[in-house]
Amino acid sequence: MSAGGDSGKWRALVLTALAVVLTLSTWFSATSVAPALTEALGLSEAEAIWLTNAVQAGFVIGALVSSFLSIADIWPMARIMAVAAALAALSNGALLLATEPWHAVAARFCTGAALALVYPPAMKFISTWFRTGRGLAMGAMVGALTLGSAAPHLVRALGSGLEAGTVIAVTTAASLLAALLFWFLREGPYPFSRAKVDPRQLGAILRNKPVMLANLGYFGHMWELYAMWGWILAFATSASLAGEWALNASMLVFFVVALGAPSCVFAGLLADRIGRCTTTALAMSVSGLAALAIGVFFTGPIWAFVLVALIWGFTVVADSAQFSAAVSELADQSLVGSALAFQMGIGFAITLLTVWLIPQIAEITGTWRWSFAVLAIGPALGVVAMLQLRKHPEATRMAQGRR
Repeated sequence: MSAGGDSGKWRALVLTALAVVLTLSTWFSATSVAPALTEALGLSEAEAIWLTNAVQAGFVIGALVSSFLSIADIWPMARIMAVAAALAALSNGALLLATEPWHAVAARFCTGAALALVYPPAMKFISTWFRTGRGLAMGAMVGALTLGSAAPHLVRALGSGLEAGTVIAVTTAASLLAALLFWFLREGPYPFSRAKVDPRQLGAILRNKPVMLANLGYFGHMWELYAMWGWILAFATSASLAGEWALNASMLVFFVVALGAPSCVFAGLLADRIGRCTTTALAMSVSGLAALAIGVFFTGPIWAFVLVALIWGFTVVADSAQFSAAVSELADQSLVGSALAFQMGIGFAITLLTVWLIPQIAEITGTWRWSFAVLAIGPALGVVAMLQLRKHPEATRMAQGRR
């Protein structure tokens, strides 16, 4: 793949997105077969929750260490992603050997740490191929992440009957295949400057006001996203019982999450035309309203509940890539990898709180109905941050001058 021109950018985009889908299939591999793993390992309710949260915690630690050491700004990104995808496969496959609860939790933590060296570098990597249309390219990356997140719900909805070991083995093989794809990728014609290991570089990221405003927008977005993805199945199931609906909750959740894939591409195209700040503020406004509205239709009518859920699924992740695109344009160009890793590390740390908080609210109130309302706080704060960034003089560096 030649780096001498951008004629191969679409091929690079397709192959990178495919590799991201294959690798990120390991993120929810254990979650999709949690009941079987819970029974096999004798997990408590708290330990079962950590099958998902341990991945997120591992991602947080991996991303922050990567940012601190400037890993993605020093080493060749394709090699980093290839090795990390292989490590994710090995950690994921280790679930097949788990005999104690802590074995499974440790394996999931290591999987998350490995994925922190795949997803953030992939966002920087694809930027080397796209100087224009970067919002679209990064939207495709997040769309790939979204497809991987939605797949387990489809498997459950269709009742495939796959054994837990088979699901783990297939996702492990997928991540190994991704490692091969990553290994043979080459950076595009718009490379970033290389950095040196210097922990003080983190301070440069924190002192960059435009970058931190984009980060605040992302943090508000992440306050909402994974809590919604993580608990929408429980919410829809509870609503189905309350409304006495004949609703296939898993199939609905598959479509709710999967709608994020085309929405990321759409938002990328929109951001490249009208600006990243405008696009993200619009998406967060709609998703925040949906977080409030879905409780209103908890008991029906069913068409309204489904419509709000689908609108929420479309908008809740649509803007995700645009925060990363903004950072890639606003940050010191020798620190883009570190800035992206920092952004995602803190963002995913926030998800640990909200993923824990939502079921606590449901338990305290005795119903899931209004549990999602607290998620509207994040998008509201995110809108404020992005509108502030839109006024900043350096905002013209985004999307060829489109704010």
